[in-house]
Amino acid sequence: MNIIDLSWRNMKRNFRLYTIYFISMLVGVVIYFTFSGLMFNKDVVAAIQNKENYETSIFIASIIVFLFIVFFILYANSFFMKQRKKEFGMYLLYGMKERQIVTMVFFETLFLSAISVASGILIGGLLSKFFGRVLMNLMRYNDDISFAFPLEAIISTILLFALLIGIITIQSYFSVRRVQLVELFHAKEKMDKPLIFSMPLAILSILLIVASYYTITLAGDTDIWKDYFKETLIATTLALIVGTYLFFRQFSGWILQKMSQSKNYLNGNKVLWISSLRFSIRGNTVNFTFNSLISAVVIFSVGFIAVDYAVKGDVVKKEFPNHIAFSVQEEETQKQIEQIMNDSHPIIGHETITGIQTEKIQNRKTFFSHPEYYTEEFYLFPESQLNAIVDLRKVGDKVDLDGEEAIVLTRGLDEPTKYKSSKPEITVLENNTFSVVEKIRYPLLSIPTSPGGDSDLQPSVLVISDEFFEYLKEDHTLSLYEIYEIEDSKTSNDVSREIYDIVMQTEGAYYSAFIDIYSMDTESSSLVLFSVAFFAVIALFALSSVIYFKQLREATEEREHYAILRKMGIGDKEMKKIIRKQLLFVFLPPLIIGLVHSWFLLYYTVILVIKDLPSLTTIIFSVMGLYVLTYLIFYVSSTSIYYKIINEKNTR
Repeated sequence: MNIIDLSWRNMKRNFRLYTIYFISMLVGVVIYFTFSGLMFNKDVVAAIQNKENYETSIFIASIIVFLFIVFFILYANSFFMKQRKKEFGMYLLYGMKERQIVTMVFFETLFLSAISVASGILIGGLLSKFFGRVLMNLMRYNDDISFAFPLEAIISTILLFALLIGIITIQSYFSVRRVQLVELFHAKEKMDKPLIFSMPLAILSILLIVASYYTITLAGDTDIWKDYFKETLIATTLALIVGTYLFFRQFSGWILQKMSQSKNYLNGNKVLWISSLRFSIRGNTVNFTFNSLISAVVIFSVGFIAVDYAVKGDVVKKEFPNHIAFSVQEEETQKQIEQIMNDSHPIIGHETITGIQTEKIQNRKTFFSHPEYYTEEFYLFPESQLNAIVDLRKVGDKVDLDGEEAIVLTRGLDEPTKYKSSKPEITVLENNTFSVVEKIRYPLLSIPTSPGGDSDLQPSVLVISDEFFEYLKEDHTLSLYEIYEIEDSKTSNDVSREIYDIVMQTEGAYYSAFIDIYSMDTESSSLVLFSVAFFAVIALFALSSVIYFKQLREATEEREHYAILRKMGIGDKEMKKIIRKQLLFVFLPPLIIGLVHSWFLLYYTVILVIKDLPSLTTIIFSVMGLYVLTYLIFYVSSTSIYYKIINEKNTR
């Protein structure tokens, strides 16, 4: 029998163990190929407006996905190799060399990889249509996405997993070298001694977590965060990490210790699952802490970015309220532009506004918190035209000015202000001085844009009374702007490109369109949300798998203990109860701690800040629901496989 035959027989003989390993590799291939396939899917690329940014983002995301997968598969391989230590020891006892064993493992990995890569590419290609459709829906595009198996994605998947096979082989080599023949004569590794748990340290863990929560609740305008942001952030983070570690190391162990000292400890099956958990605290603490903290970060990241995606459209609408706005054109050109709009996005509203451009005003700090974002020259508009735009948009409040009163229009960075006693003054157009009575966050002329996503400075706008404007326009050059409302402005990319090319034939012309920024922001935020959600699924899957594989290893090590319990008369029903309670204590605490950590972070940094988004809590609870569902699946699967493992006859 040669090495290849032995490898194939091993795979058939240990089908269950190899199945777990195979599924790990298959999931990795499916995830990577699905994500990589989106980068080369022609339908997706054709629909994207900023293709270069998309390809760069997807490429970087694909690398991150691959690194996650490498971590996950290497951990699975580590579990796989530890399960086979006695098998390798037997081969060494029979005279096989380490090089031959590593070669055998290489062929086994090669067989599994070939099957998983082929199957994963097939499944990933079928899933690409679904995930492509999800991405298009996030970007609010209606383009059809077909099934695709891009050659570039296939080649990159094969090459990267060929690299992974090499890494796994090296890992396997060192695992084989660490095998000692004496391990053949041990049924299992020595069990950890139970820790002596400290009540003061248990209480300290709760105090540290509560203190970090309290500090998080102070986030916002409190002095401690304003004046000592870095120090407070570091202290809060350390308190949360140390508190979580001590919670699993000391508090949970202390609770189990108290339960073991209770009067009813010997009643029922408590003694069986509690004693087992007390012995495993030492080995599980780091895993539990890591899972809880990373899960909290993952849930917070997805929740935060999902909220950012949800509010992005509203923010763009407020900052770029004009569907299409441009400098007035000649009559024939104007008709051509209106025809372009009516052909696909009929005009539903139109206003022409007239303004006067002033000289450059250097000192604008009185009116703008960040004057560098505004033009140095002001544009004067009469109050009646601002009121007409309010009617056109059906958003905003009308104004009423007298004499030399004026209103400054700002963007989102500046807070609205009403001046009552001391009204600031501004002098423009030689010696015309106006008294500013209010600052309003309401762009009349929004930031100039282009279909490529570029933008310029926000026009500084001063609204004055109709009477004063009539007086000024006699001696100054007027600037006219056309503002249009059109149907379905969120899909007007092509219209904006055509009109932009026409308008910008005139040097120095003004052009701004809602869709130019909306499409760019929607694409970028959708891509970030899609990528982070993908990472979150991978991370939760990997973190849950860490607990999953550890429990399977413990099940193998404790098989003889359960065999003794069965000889003592413990039936199948009672055995399943013991396993369910034992694993519930393993899966539930990291789940709860991760959820509570993430809730405090999300509530005090997102929910309280954005109060007027109806779908906010739905988004956050959906993310948490996915987290809970993932853990539930692994818990149910673990209890089932754990029971099967302890019922297997020990043939070695």
